[in-house]
Amino acid sequence: MRIATWNVNSIRTRVDRVVDWLLREDIDVLAMQEIKCKPSQFPVDAFDRAGYSLEVHGLNQWNGVAFASRHDMTDVATEFDGMPGFGKPIANTETPQGTGPNGLPLEARALGVTVGDLRLWSLYVPNGRGLEDPHYAYKLEWLAALRADTERWLAHNPDLPLALMGDFNIAPTDADMGDPTFVHGISTHISEPERAAFNAFAPQLTDLVRPHVPEGFTYWDYKQLRFPRNEGMRIDFILGSAALRDAVTGASIHRDERKGDGPSDHVPVVIDIDPSIAAETFEDDDDRPMVF
Repeated sequence: MRIATWNVNSIRTRVDRVVDWLLREDIDVLAMQEIKCKPSQFPVDAFDRAGYSLEVHGLNQWNGVAFASRHDMTDVATEFDGMPGFGKPIANTETPQGTGPNGLPLEARALGVTVGDLRLWSLYVPNGRGLEDPHYAYKLEWLAALRADTERWLAHNPDLPLALMGDFNIAPTDADMGDPTFVHGISTHISEPERAAFNAFAPQLTDLVRPHVPEGFTYWDYKQLRFPRNEGMRIDFILGSAALRDAVTGASIHRDERKGDGPSDHVPVVIDIDPSIAAETFEDDDDRPMVF
């Protein structure tokens, strides 16, 4: 069974690349970030023809998260407890956007689904923008709320196979940062508070990819030949609970998806897991449409 995450940087722009990759790499479940569209605008037909069902959470042309899966998805959630909002207060709390505990509008940055026994989250962590920017404080508050909820989930069910997947907008070690424009004490993504917020997910969660892929970045800026120079950063992760970690049989970072025409600035990150971890039998897999 193959589980993946990919910041697609506009699904309507890159739908053909994404669906082609899903089929070529035999992916069972894909978490997507930065879909940049509402559910009504999502290119559903291409995924349907390929045999994938969808869960989509998008509010406008910014942010947005989704799942594509060959298997049933249940227990869908578009926020976690304590998830803060950002921006200007909205007068009408009945809007689809909703508000966080800080009274500010929630953004489309989190989507949780259950596949078999697996609890999966597609996450697009706030960027931070600058160390003095309100978005930076929002980022740290957002991560703290997610960590607190993670602790509650696993305290309630220590054997839960849980994965937090997506673009964390943090390079947790110096080895994960190869872009020379990011400078300690000046830049986001590498500040000590951000790294501390990332590391605070341990020991409940561990990086499921690095033990199998000891080096490699997941993002390269479009500017200044960052990709040909390999001046990237590793900011896309699959963090998993102990129950899921013990079922991982391999992992990969698909660097070649940064090549070619119109790539995303991120590449897919994949884990292979023992399929027996999922309760669903997947007996109907042979009924998926064939795509030629």
